[in-house]
Amino acid sequence: MSIAEALITADEYCDLPDDGRRTELVRGRIIEVTRPGFHHGITCARMAFVLMSWIVDRNLGRVVSNDTGILTQRHPDTLRGADVAYYSFMRLPKESTPKKYPDVPPDLVIEVKSPTDRWREIHTKVAEYLNLGVPVVCVLDPDTQTARLYHADLPDQTFGPDDELTFPEALPGFAVRVGSLFQ
Repeated sequence: MSIAEALITADEYCDLPDDGRRTELVRGRIIEVTRPGFHHGITCARMAFVLMSWIVDRNLGRVVSNDTGILTQRHPDTLRGADVAYYSFMRLPKESTPKKYPDVPPDLVIEVKSPTDRWREIHTKVAEYLNLGVPVVCVLDPDTQTARLYHADLPDQTFGPDDELTFPEALPGFAVRVGSLFQ
């Protein structure tokens, strides 16, 4: 559902007052997105905590969450709210803390599927992240307790609850049992 007719930029979107609605900017238009439920929040927080603990201990970069904006397209602008993302200090130096949105893609994006999410919409977001240059996108599905990994030039992979989830291209050495993210 479109709640704005005129095309706006990501900077204009960022400067809008918070009206309480959950939105994203898609091709210059503000669209409402469904509010995630409690279980979605638990899964996002758990993933962010696991990543943050591992990354901060190694001083590798930043973890962002809570629908932090990622600019996936310009002219017209598209700004997606990632559930969790990781920016290495190699991509976004420690001294660089953008006021609005980084000019570089994250090293990793994690989306958590809500019960109302449609796979077609999820795949659209995944494609936008990959086209932007994100090396790996992970979609966590609490209903099936699985993790799906997407890469630009590799087949998709699905990991079950007892499998180890790794991101060797983004975080060599990191591993977590998939099922532990849904407890």
